Amino acid sequence: MAQPAFDTLRALAIASQALGFILIITLETLMGDAARPWQGWTLAAMVAAALWIALVRLYRRNRARKAMARRQLTDDEE
Repeated sequence: MAQPAFDTLRALAIASQALGFILIITLETLMGDAARPWQGWTLAAMVAAALWIALVRLYRRNRARKAMARRQLTDDEE
């Protein structure tokens, strides 16, 4: 199975992680030690986004495998 030229989920994962790290650094710069709780929430959001993206990728991969298996089964019957 060929990979698409542009993987939207991969780009979304990279962008969300980059945005999260930028936000964490910005919070530290602007707020100092008071940023700790906000940084924790930002990190939690980054982890949640990564898990969601991983689940969507797994779902899409399994759906593609099932479709391919169905196609092979129908091709073998003909």
